[in-house]
Amino acid sequence: MVGRLSTRLLNVCIASLCKAHKLEKAESVIIDGIRLGVLHDVVTYNTLIDAYCRFVGIEAGYSVLNRMGEAGITPDVVSYNSLIACATRNCQINWSLDLFDEMIQRGLTPDVWSYNTLMHSYFKLGKPDTANRIFWDIILAEHSPSAATFNIMMNGLCKNGYTENALMLFRNLQHQGFVPELVTYNFLVNGLCMIVIAALIKIGKDGKLEEGIELSDEAEKQGLCDKYMRTIIIVGLCKAGNIEGAARRLKYMNTIGFDSDLAAWNSLVDGLCKVGQIDNAMKVYKSMGVRDSFTYFSLVHNLYRDGRYRSAAKILPSCLRSGLKILKSAQRAVLLGLCYSGFPKEAKKLQSEDSYCSNAKLLIRFVLLEC
Repeated sequence: MVGRLSTRLLNVCIASLCKAHKLEKAESVIIDGIRLGVLHDVVTYNTLIDAYCRFVGIEAGYSVLNRMGEAGITPDVVSYNSLIACATRNCQINWSLDLFDEMIQRGLTPDVWSYNTLMHSYFKLGKPDTANRIFWDIILAEHSPSAATFNIMMNGLCKNGYTENALMLFRNLQHQGFVPELVTYNFLVNGLCMIVIAALIKIGKDGKLEEGIELSDEAEKQGLCDKYMRTIIIVGLCKAGNIEGAARRLKYMNTIGFDSDLAAWNSLVDGLCKVGQIDNAMKVYKSMGVRDSFTYFSLVHNLYRDGRYRSAAKILPSCLRSGLKILKSAQRAVLLGLCYSGFPKEAKKLQSEDSYCSNAKLLIRFVLLEC
């Protein structure tokens, strides 16, 4: 009884040190424990494997398996799950598949988390058919699928272009009493919005965005709609050219207490520019508390295309002084536009900005000589 309690206390100490990224101290505690006669077990090593995988690398985590063998402790399914998850996180998919095979060769029976990670690996490899077979293996093997299992399946289907199949699975699960999480809705809404964006690029609009909005509204009724989901919808509406709808949703987002995501504001600015409402885009830009390089680039690019070089020239300095980067091609375009449209003084003033790119300064010297 004392030995069991001591081992348990040892494991608690090691877990605490590992969470604090103090792996060397954790190793010292193990050595001290051995000297005091406190036995370590599979949990001790599993904690180390997980920590090394997260904070050092999979090679370091895998090396712990050899130490387990030397100590006479057999790795279990948890040991391999940590390694497989690490390989998948680092996009070392082939390694994760090899580890899964090695686990089976050792006579270990994979659990639902093993299958979840394997399924995720195949989705990452772009093999949704194989991932789908694993999903059914989980069901047929009488494992109890977790919410994570269904979320991985739906997210993988969406990212591989099978959003409609993911939506069908979602509705079927709902009929069987599945209670969706926020992340489930986010996967589906994002997938539906990606469909409409791809369709706009190829042939024009389709009805998938409306389905995404319906799902978003459904999630909101259940108290699950977050800032990320609202941003996805706003971006989708902007891409579809429904700027008024996007603006309404952005305003509503602020009304109910959500801080608007910068991506939502940027999409609105870009959308207004693309439909020719540059003045309204400028108003939105001025009302923004936070801006990034995309905000400035979108305005500068569209002002330049509209021939409003002086307006673009007024925006550029504030961007450059704040330390943000903007494409050098946009910088040069504005300078050249000012010169050739009869504003060499403004071009010279803009050229004097310390943060302006050296290539643009060099080019403008030659242009100014011609002006």
